[in-house]
Amino acid sequence: MAGHSQFKNIMHRKGKQDGIRSKMFSKLAREITVATKAGLPDPTMNAALRLAIQNAKAQSMPKDNIDRAIKKASGADAETYDQVRYEGYGPGGIAVIVEALTDNRNRTASNVRSIFTKGGGALGETGSVSFSFDHVGEIVYPLSAGDADKVMEAAIEAGADDVETDEEGHYVYCAFESINEVSKALEAQLGEASTVKAIWRPQNSIPVDEERAQSLMKMTDSLEDDDDVQNVYTNMDIPEDVMAKLSA
Repeated sequence: MAGHSQFKNIMHRKGKQDGIRSKMFSKLAREITVATKAGLPDPTMNAALRLAIQNAKAQSMPKDNIDRAIKKASGADAETYDQVRYEGYGPGGIAVIVEALTDNRNRTASNVRSIFTKGGGALGETGSVSFSFDHVGEIVYPLSAGDADKVMEAAIEAGADDVETDEEGHYVYCAFESINEVSKALEAQLGEASTVKAIWRPQNSIPVDEERAQSLMKMTDSLEDDDDVQNVYTNMDIPEDVMAKLSA
C-alpha cells in the first residue's frame, strides 16, 4: 500500500466547487439520468443509480433535485447523453483526461479542443495518454470514519489495493471491476462512504513549477466549467509551497 500522493488535491478544490454549486448539481443530475436510463429507476435494484445518488448526496444535492432527475429520466422524452472521453496534453506535456456526458458530441468536442488550444495544450487521439493512468475505483471516507490504521485494515480485508489519507479524508483505491464488491465490504466495516466512483489515477505524477501550475489550473478550471464535462484528471503534482502561493 503506497503513501499519499498529491494529485487528488487538484481534483478536490472544495472552495471552487462551492462557488459553482448549481452547475455541479446539473452535472450530478446528468449522472443520475444516465444511471436511471441504464437500468431501473429504483436504486435498490440499480447499483449505478445507487452510487450516483450517494455521490449527489455527498455534494449536498437536495432530495427534490435527485427525485426530479430520476423522474425526468424515466419519462419517454428524457434526454439521452453519450459518455465521451478526450485525451491530450497541457502545457509542459502534462497528460490530461476529460470525461464528458453530452447530447451533442460535435459541440463538446469543439469546446474541449478550443480550451486545450487556448490553454497551450493539444488534444490527442483516444488512448494517447490513458496508458499512463490506471482506471480504478476510488472510495472516499471522511476522517471521522476512523484513524488511518483502522481504514487501512478495513481496506485490506475488503480487497482494496491502496489507501491514502490526508487532512481531507481517506481515499481507498481498488480495481475498477471490484468497485461494488469492495465498497459493500467497506460499508459493513466503516459505514456509508462519502463518494464511490471510477477515476483515472496517474501511474506517475510530474512536479510542475508555479508558472506551469498556474497555466494548467486555468486550463483545467475552464474544462470543468464546461457544462458537458464531468471530470478532469491530470498527472501534474503541484508542490505544497507552489500550491500555497496559488491559493493565496
